[in-house]
Amino acid sequence: MDKPAGPPRELSVGEVSQRSGVAVSAIHFYESKGLIISKRNNGNQRRYTPSVLRYLAIVKVAQRAGIPLDEIKETLGSYEYGVKISLEHWKQASSRWSEILNSRIETLRRLRDELDGCIGCGCLSLDDCPLKNPDDVLGDDASGPVLLERPSED
Repeated sequence: MDKPAGPPRELSVGEVSQRSGVAVSAIHFYESKGLIISKRNNGNQRRYTPSVLRYLAIVKVAQRAGIPLDEIKETLGSYEYGVKISLEHWKQASSRWSEILNSRIETLRRLRDELDGCIGCGCLSLDDCPLKNPDDVLGDDASGPVLLERPSED
């Protein structure tokens, strides 16, 4: 015998925290940023549908990969109460984030490969420092330790 379709089960913020591994304070923070939403029951307590658990898992994975919350929200949109993220939506998000991560990996690879040369120069001439003076753009201003001679920006 089939169960009658009714409203989806709702979870308290504590249940969401326990099941997702996300602190209650972080759940409230995500909600304040518009990443997730809740409904309020008659006692004015937050309630979430179980689909928020998948959304929070994606947010945690994206954050671990270094994707900023603004980018997560822009890519996934705001969690809609009770709506599951579709496979197509996830494919679009992962494709977009792959591009961001590939760019970051390339930047880190260059940094790793060029770091030894920077430490060895002592940053006194800055003629060809890929970290502080890529393409010697500071050489147009003056010669020598241009960065060291600049007034403090405090």
